[in-house]
Amino acid sequence: MTSLLSFLDSTLQIVTVICLLGIALSLILLIYRVIAGPSNPDRAMALDVIGVCLMAVAALTSILVITTKLTDVILLIGILSFIGTLALAKYIEMGVLIERDDD
Repeated sequence: MTSLLSFLDSTLQIVTVICLLGIALSLILLIYRVIAGPSNPDRAMALDVIGVCLMAVAALTSILVITTKLTDVILLIGILSFIGTLALAKYIEMGVLIERDDD
C-alpha cells in the first residue's frame, strides 16, 4: 500500500510539472497574441485567457506545495480578470471608460 501511495505521489508531481510547462508555453503564445493581435477583440480575449492561465498556475502551485493558502489568490485573480475584461470590452465598444456629461 505504501508503494502505491509513493508511486501516485511521484506521478502527481510529474503530471503537475508537465501541466505547468504546458501552461507556460501557452502563456508565451498568449503574450505574443496580445502584442501582435490582428484586432482589439483578439487582444481582449488573449488577456482573459491569460487570467485563466494564471489561475491554473496558482492552483497547480498549491498542489505542488500541498497547501490551501493560494485559494484566495485564485479568487482574486478571477475577480480582477473579470473586471478587467468588462472594462476592456466597454472601452472597445464605446471608446471611453467613464462617460462625462458636459451639460
